[in-house]
Amino acid sequence: MGNFRPVLIMGLLFLAYMIWVEWQKDYGPAPQPAARSAQSAAPGTTVPDVPSYQPGDAPGSADLPQPPTAAGVPASGQDPVEQAPQRRLIRVTTDVLAVLIDPQGGTVVSAELLNYPVKLKEPETKVQLLLSDGNHTFIAQSGLLSQQEAPNHTSTYSVSQWDHSLEQGSGELRVPLTWTSESGLQVNKTFVFTPGKYDIQVEHRLENRGTTAWSGSQYEQLQRTVPEDAEEAGFTNPGRYSFFGIGFYNPEDKFEKIDFDGVADGPYNKTTSQGWLAMIQHYFFAAWVPRVEGESSYSTQVLTGNGWPRYIARSVSPAVRVGPGQGAEFTGTLYLGPKLQDELPGIAPGLELTVNYGIFTVFSKPLFWLLDKIHGYVGNWGWAIVILTILIKAAFFKLTEAQYRSTARMRKLQPRIEQLKERYGDDRQRMSQAMMEMYKKEKVNPLGGCLPILVQIPIFIALYWVLLESVELRQAPFILWIDNLSVRDPYFILPALNAVFMFATQRLTPMVGMDPLQQKMMQMMPVVFSIMFAFFPAGLVLSWATNAGLSLAQQYYITRKIAAAD
Repeated sequence: MGNFRPVLIMGLLFLAYMIWVEWQKDYGPAPQPAARSAQSAAPGTTVPDVPSYQPGDAPGSADLPQPPTAAGVPASGQDPVEQAPQRRLIRVTTDVLAVLIDPQGGTVVSAELLNYPVKLKEPETKVQLLLSDGNHTFIAQSGLLSQQEAPNHTSTYSVSQWDHSLEQGSGELRVPLTWTSESGLQVNKTFVFTPGKYDIQVEHRLENRGTTAWSGSQYEQLQRTVPEDAEEAGFTNPGRYSFFGIGFYNPEDKFEKIDFDGVADGPYNKTTSQGWLAMIQHYFFAAWVPRVEGESSYSTQVLTGNGWPRYIARSVSPAVRVGPGQGAEFTGTLYLGPKLQDELPGIAPGLELTVNYGIFTVFSKPLFWLLDKIHGYVGNWGWAIVILTILIKAAFFKLTEAQYRSTARMRKLQPRIEQLKERYGDDRQRMSQAMMEMYKKEKVNPLGGCLPILVQIPIFIALYWVLLESVELRQAPFILWIDNLSVRDPYFILPALNAVFMFATQRLTPMVGMDPLQQKMMQMMPVVFSIMFAFFPAGLVLSWATNAGLSLAQQYYITRKIAAAD
């Protein structure tokens, strides 16, 4: 068994794995309500000069959770406030975020990621993670729940300033909103922004100036629609294979995923402490991290009617009692940004699991760690991929050496195998027996070229997910014509180079025991793989081509060495 056949096996297994992923995505069983997943891609649009909120964008009472102190009893103030044709929004700009906040409820209705253009050649158009545009909605809501008066996301806050900018050198930016009831309850809702950070602290400071005790909870929720075109189809579209849906984390069960179709199958309900919830898409996500004592309840909900279904993921904190003249503070963290693996663990335990490496996480995480360290020295993600591939090749050097030695020995035996074919003709049974006896006598293992490659397959697939999921590589340049490693090679040079390496490898590989039809199929494999790789991200093809070139050089050296020893 030659070297090219193991390469074919590796490629076919990888292809089969991708087909399995796609089949699971489209036809696989829906996950159970206790464990689900999510992702979505939002288009990039320019924030208007005059922030406005169109009537009908704000949800009604159906999306409010029930107060935990009296399940089934509606919270006060659930009816939406009558909206003007256009309502002014609060604009907040930092060095990494441009956010619009609706004074009705203090809902974050828009979030642009200023360091992430939608397209490399259109740097002025940024990725818009949150938005509310007709039927396409992705918003972050929060508020207080009580059987008494309490401001929820349908309540109107008073605003003293409409435009906020984080000045260079400032430690933080605080954006306050105020709500006051007739009974003397006052709530100050404050958004706290920090330079260079995508996590926003959200505070509800409550002062009970009335004469009766108040009891209630904090809730935080993400709400979005999923239009039919949210997931771009196509086998070669990288985002197609990334997780799109809802994620929940708790210390006991760790990370649980629910796709949006799964939410409709049944609600998710779990009570835990130190948890969080998120809505995830390729490269980016939004998450709520409650900062409360005790156990919060986490759940999902889907609302139908009036356009696209709206999917909700929420948390509700334990109820607290605030006596007359007393106060209370409810806090939480809203994350709106990229999947930065170095920063996420510092925001909340397990938040880095939003980077979807799947079942190969055990291999992918150390691979990314090493890739990131290499990048820290060379300063270029393309060269980091090349060096990482070389290191992986070095780690498997002995395995591949055994593989190529087996290939070389098989090549030496090819003339004798041809003689056996002539001797036994169509008697395949006697032919096989004679070949086995010859292999045993010459101490050649016909499977010696296959087994080493099987060990490497998990590493290759893990590296595929690293290159697919890591936002750090998004729009990262390499050299010359490759200005974006996360999309295909614009001139198909890397796929062509990989094809050359595969053809050369094929010439060194004996096609032992193959009939003419099988040989022709093997000869077509470089063409087939080149066409497939032509549409894969350039970073992935760079890794594959580097590995193919190194394998060719190693096999050539060993083949010449064994031939010279004859």
